[in-house]
Amino acid sequence: MQKNKTKKLGLLGKNISYSFSQNYFSLKFKKEEINTVYSYENFDIPHIDEFKAVLKNNPELIGLNVTIPYKESVIPFLDELSENAKQIGAVNTIKILPNGKLYGDNTDYFGFSKSLKPLLKKHHNKALILGTGGAAKAIVFGLKQLNIESVFVSRQAKENCISYADITQEIISEFPIIINCTPLGTFPNIEEFPEIPYHYLTKKNIAFDLIYNPEKTEFLKQAESNNALIKNGYDMLVFQAEKSWEIWNSI
Repeated sequence: MQKNKTKKLGLLGKNISYSFSQNYFSLKFKKEEINTVYSYENFDIPHIDEFKAVLKNNPELIGLNVTIPYKESVIPFLDELSENAKQIGAVNTIKILPNGKLYGDNTDYFGFSKSLKPLLKKHHNKALILGTGGAAKAIVFGLKQLNIESVFVSRQAKENCISYADITQEIISEFPIIINCTPLGTFPNIEEFPEIPYHYLTKKNIAFDLIYNPEKTEFLKQAESNNALIKNGYDMLVFQAEKSWEIWNSI
């Protein structure tokens, strides 16, 4: 006779029916024959203030992943942060301790670094980061671990942030890694893409997209057509998910 599911995990976000996490963990639990012990559920909430209700209505929760747009706004609800999460300023993993306290961590930087590292060559020492949200903050932290300098790109230039209009052939050459941390190109809006001068890309460039659905975004297609090496976000998600699993199950 099957035991009731006693340990619940989940994903906190907005408009997350497409999400990788629920399918990934549900398949993992089935494959490892632990789906009678663990379940994984999407908690799609319109505003972060509803996070308290999620906790109250799901007392069996032991951990959560956090995605757009709550990686930063969830922090005030937490009791403790890892050093990594403090430095990044964003959380994508929450562990609910036995005493009910909430511990925030970040595994995005780990997944990204592990995914990017095999592609790197000596000249890949600087990166442009398209976008400035919670995911982008984790990417900066991951790049620092790899001794790679970075600059943000946004619609308007500000401190440590250039605008899309500022991207010249010289900048593309100086910053051979370009990382899309924006949601542009995500299914179903697959025709969208960040407006950069793709024609300046060469085989010396890496174009990395945090998006995994579709598998090849318009950003990656345009980069590939100019001979850049391309990588989507799928492996990063697998690595960060497994790191989250470690955190939830650590004593």
